[in-house]
Amino acid sequence: MNARVLAVTGRGRARRAANGSAAEGAARAGLTARGVIYLLVGILALQIAFGTGNRQADRGGALAELSDKPFGAVLLWALGAGLVGMALWRLSEAVFGVTGKDGHTARKRLPAAARCVFYAFVAYSVLAFAAGAGGSGSSDRQSRDVTARVMEIPAGRWLVGVAGVAIVVAGAVIGVQAVRRSYHKKLKLGALSPRVRRLVDVTGVGGGVARGLVFAGAGAFAVRAAVDYRPDRVKGLDDTLRSFADTPLGPWLLALVAAGLVLFGVFSFTLARWRRV
Repeated sequence: MNARVLAVTGRGRARRAANGSAAEGAARAGLTARGVIYLLVGILALQIAFGTGNRQADRGGALAELSDKPFGAVLLWALGAGLVGMALWRLSEAVFGVTGKDGHTARKRLPAAARCVFYAFVAYSVLAFAAGAGGSGSSDRQSRDVTARVMEIPAGRWLVGVAGVAIVVAGAVIGVQAVRRSYHKKLKLGALSPRVRRLVDVTGVGGGVARGLVFAGAGAFAVRAAVDYRPDRVKGLDDTLRSFADTPLGPWLLALVAAGLVLFGVFSFTLARWRRV
């Protein structure tokens, strides 16, 4: 009986710790780190749109850009630590539940687990770069290599196609949720002044729509690669962004999407400050 009481008490303490200041600090550090990456990727894409960029507009390019700044090594380690915090926060949500209504349901906890895995991978890549291991190549080459390996397995072509459709749907959902301002549910709206709320809405809507377009574009290329059975047709973040310049709107569409990614970076900073955790 005492052992059972101790176990229950231990789980209660673990839950409070996960939902306490430690988890909150990890979440805010992670959102800030995510904002830095999107901000840098957006700036690199803007440079490409105006013909002045010579780096990939993806995470690798962002890390290289950051490493060239004063105290670049320190900034890289701080960025990696922030992303570790993001992964740990998502892990706490997967284990103990998400803040808000129905937070303990599998529908909310499973996506948190997936985000934990994703941000753990991103954190590892950033920390490896900071340690001098370098990157594993551009996002475009990584995407093509992974797609080629998947297509070699039985039903691999179908897996790539389904994954592409899922990414397109995710992009559409991201864009629609941004337009509907669904992020309001996660914010401490009462703590926002009218000016800050306008900033949040401009960056949240504009940034979310741009992010959704990038997701949808990348997913569409994956679907085309599956249909044509050609892994080389898959595009990573950099090639997906550059493809916007090949539309009838030319570089101006790329510039608009890039500006939206900059806005999403700023939006992540506002979430780091006013999100309910």
